[in-house]
Amino acid sequence: MDKHRLTLTVLTLLPLAVACGTEAGSGSGSSSVGSDTVPRVSGVHWRVEGLTTGGTTRNAPTGAYLRFDDGQAHGNYGCNSFGASATVRGDRIDLGPAQSTDMACEKAPMAFEAAFSRTLAGGSLTAAVDRDRLTLTAKDGDRVHLIKENDATLYGTRWKVTSTVDGDVAVSLPAAATDKVWFTLDKKAGTASGSLGCNRFTAKATVRDGHLTLGAPRTTRKMCDGSLMDTEKTMSKLFGRALAYRIDHRSITLTSGNGKGVNAVAEQ
Repeated sequence: MDKHRLTLTVLTLLPLAVACGTEAGSGSGSSSVGSDTVPRVSGVHWRVEGLTTGGTTRNAPTGAYLRFDDGQAHGNYGCNSFGASATVRGDRIDLGPAQSTDMACEKAPMAFEAAFSRTLAGGSLTAAVDRDRLTLTAKDGDRVHLIKENDATLYGTRWKVTSTVDGDVAVSLPAAATDKVWFTLDKKAGTASGSLGCNRFTAKATVRDGHLTLGAPRTTRKMCDGSLMDTEKTMSKLFGRALAYRIDHRSITLTSGNGKGVNAVAEQ
């Protein structure tokens, strides 16, 4: 698979303006985003559940999200990350032109990404919050369905590896390895366990000063197709060295001293 360099441009952002909304009608289960009786839109990590376009609803790829902070909207379309200026007034959200990364993924995430980005770029969006759910509706009636999501924890989370990293270049896993590479950390036992793509593994895990060190792994001994075995060889290089880790909501990046590592997301 070709490698694509990430080129997210830093934006000049507008100040976030949140006006007070009006009360919801009697018997309504939702309110405008400015209402004091519902969760605020800004400062919340909204996971994208799905997208309704042309009367058809499709599920979102893992990792698609949207967040509003300090006059900025940022998130992930389903493959690529993006950022744009944002102004929120009551139940109206206006987004500026978006700048995004340029990474290629499989066909399904890219198709969702194209539709999602078009919906956000279609002008003003109307927002409605119902408990922990947010619906954004475009002028043409297309809707983005989102749900509030809490941050993942380092321990006890099943982290699904989505791409390998080499410096500022990220490459998604081959199709054969999708959803097959994962790990979880057990704080009490001091171990890591999971799957390298073909074989399962367990290893001693030490967390200290923002670094995760994995000991020599104990693995099963299966043989799989070529792309899975290649992925497994790449993953095996993470053992026996200190890996800097960084958690961003429900994503984690593990990076060795030479800049190589992996990106992973918390499974639902």
